[in-house]
This record gives sequence, structure tokens and C-alpha cells, in this order.
Amino acid sequence: MSSESFDAKALLSEIAKMNVGRIKLMEVCGTHTMAIAKSGLRSALPENIKLLSGPGCPVCVTPPEVIDAILELALRDDVIIATYGDMIKVPGSVHGKNLATARALGARVEVVYSPLDALTVAEENPQSEVVFLGVGFETTAPGTAAAIGEAYERGIVNFSVLSMLKTVEPALRALIADDDFEVAGFLCPGHVATIIGEGGFGFLAEEFGLPCVIGGFEPGEILLAVYKILKQIEEGKPKIENAYPNAVRAGGNPLARRMIDKYLEPRRDIWRGLGVIEESGLGIRAEYAEYDAERKFDIKYIKSDKKTPCRCGEVICGKLLPNECPLFGKVCVPENPVGPCMVSGEGACAAWYKYDGQ
Repeated sequence: MSSESFDAKALLSEIAKMNVGRIKLMEVCGTHTMAIAKSGLRSALPENIKLLSGPGCPVCVTPPEVIDAILELALRDDVIIATYGDMIKVPGSVHGKNLATARALGARVEVVYSPLDALTVAEENPQSEVVFLGVGFETTAPGTAAAIGEAYERGIVNFSVLSMLKTVEPALRALIADDDFEVAGFLCPGHVATIIGEGGFGFLAEEFGLPCVIGGFEPGEILLAVYKILKQIEEGKPKIENAYPNAVRAGGNPLARRMIDKYLEPRRDIWRGLGVIEESGLGIRAEYAEYDAERKFDIKYIKSDKKTPCRCGEVICGKLLPNECPLFGKVCVPENPVGPCMVSGEGACAAWYKYDGQ
């Protein structure tokens, strides 16, 4: 059988014959998370092969102290929050307090589909400060950077970005450095790879000897990528392999990377479940400080001492399956989410609840 085949039955038959022992593989992309759950791929694989969801949902890895700061900002009379819809129900350190409840209390919150839409909101409301919540990984970073550039060129001064942008490599390094790390190979995110290229994941094989395959998002494409990871494990030849060549080039997207580099720069950042990771976030360069909401509003992130039984942090680190959280499907459901993994359309708990059963 050709390894490039998308015949699911043939691929599953080949996988069943492989001598790889009991292993865990991890995907680090929210779209993969949802596609794997929707297709039933997890249950189709042999019992010795476990698929875990990693920190691939940007909403899920946003820590509660950042949400708390956003909620405080949202209640200012002169501020309009512009955000993607996924952020509306993400709770802060207090369950039930989110942008939806803030809006009910009078906060002005606009759901937008792109950073440029947020810029339009700023133009239409010149007497207000519009703050765009820039959440995402390398995939959404170019669009956020472009909006900063557009605001700068057009002199729109009532627009700023609260950058929650993060980069994947430092998070994977932090996962691997954990004493409890047990993942044998990675299904790498195709969307991120379109920006950073194949080489952006080469360190997994080169430094850590971990098989890694960039995969597409259709069930057959994901299964093919899993097959290729297992083949590397079986042969003992870890490498970076591109199983999504129609979208991912070796060098990624140089134009998008230049856009990121012009307006954004690496900085230390806070991740839910992983804590503070050096050089893992993308902050706004000092030359464009007037468009940096953190600087403009002197935003501080204060870690709450409130305890929560929510286990999202462990879920996104692959230490816990969603249904192993004591709140899952009981107190925590999509209509009343306790943690972000149940909120986001790319969250592991939301995917498990919708497709894998309660």
C-alpha cells in the first residue's frame, strides 16, 4: 500500500499490524481536535494508540488573570471590546463572570470576524477607544499585525490591540521538559505550518528524537499523518514530515512572517496549564506603542488565589482526558462552561462533549 493513500480501511489495517507498543500521540491544533472527535478517529485506532489534545486552542490557553483584566477593561465607559465570538463566554477567575455577563451589565462588546472589522468599529465610533482582543497563534498573527499597520498608516488613534498572540514552539518545548511527558510523537498543526513552514517543527526530531508529521484536516489526511508518525516510530527514524504539501511549503509564508516581524516581537507570556514561558508570546513593538492596549491602559495581570476544580490546564497538557475532569458533563457543559476548554469551538472538552459522548 502506498503511504500516500487516503483509503481509511487500508490505513487502519496497516496501523493494526504495526509493532509500536502502547504509545501516546499528541495533536496541537484546535481544528485537529474537533476533526478527530467528529470523525470518530480516536475510537477507530487500536487500543494501544492513544490520541491526546495538546495546547492547540488559543482561547483555551489564555489564563484566567488575562480574562479578569479584559473584564475590568470592558466595564470602562470609554471602551468598546472587539473580539472573536469564542472569547465571549470564557470565564475569568470567578465562574460565571465573562464578557457576556459584562455586556449584560452595560459593557460594549462587539463580535467581529477579523482584526480589520475591529478597525471599522473604531472608525464608526471615534469618541470611544476600541480594543481588539488579538488571540491566536502564528496563523492569526499576520492579520492582527496588518490591522496595526493599517491603523498606523491611516492615523486611526482610537484603536488598540490587546495581544494574546502566542507561538507554538516554546509551548512544545515546555511540554517536553515536563517530568510527566509521555508523548511519543506529534501531529503538527497544518495552519501554523503554512506560516512558519516545515522547518518550524524540525526541532522535535532533531533535538528530541520525536517523530512529527504536519497534517491536513480531513479525516483521511489526519489518519495518513498518524500512519506516518507510527511508521517513523516503528522504524526508529524520527524526522519532520509534511503530509499536507498542497498547503504547506518548506519555507512557509515569507510575506506573513515579515508582517509579523514588522509589528510584533517575541516576549514572555502566560499559558494556562503551562505557566510563564519565555519568548512564547508576541507583543507589539515599541514603535507602535500607541496601538498596544497594555501600554495605553496600563493593564496588569494579577493572578487570583481562588481555587477551581476545573482541570482545563491538565487537559490541554495531555495529562487528563476531558471526561476525567469531575466537572465534565455535570457542572461544566457548553451552556454553562466552567473552563475555556468547554467554551471554544476548538476546545478539547467541547469536542469530547459533542462527539465522543458524555
